[in-house]
Amino acid sequence: IMVRIRLARHGSKQSPFYHITVADQRRSRDGRFIEQVGFFNPVAKGGAEEYRIDMDRIDHWLAKGAQASEMVKKLVTRARKEGAQVQEIATAE
Repeated sequence: IMVRIRLARHGSKQSPFYHITVADQRRSRDGRFIEQVGFFNPVAKGGAEEYRIDMDRIDHWLAKGAQASEMVKKLVTRARKEGAQVQEIATAE
């Protein structure tokens, strides 16, 4: 089984919202999935959270051989950078 970590679209017309899911590659984009590991809200405004990713579960699935989609790779990279910045600020204080 080829497992992918990808975005599943939810939300309404003109207002996208994505769940980050682990799914069999043969399943449809919004179809059955193995596990939901986060979300991405591209139209977040104000204090709304743009994304949340469970990095432990992402690392678990990547270690098992799952492949991340291009957008998920970008989000994970951004989350790792922001996580490192938060840790640097915490250690500096």
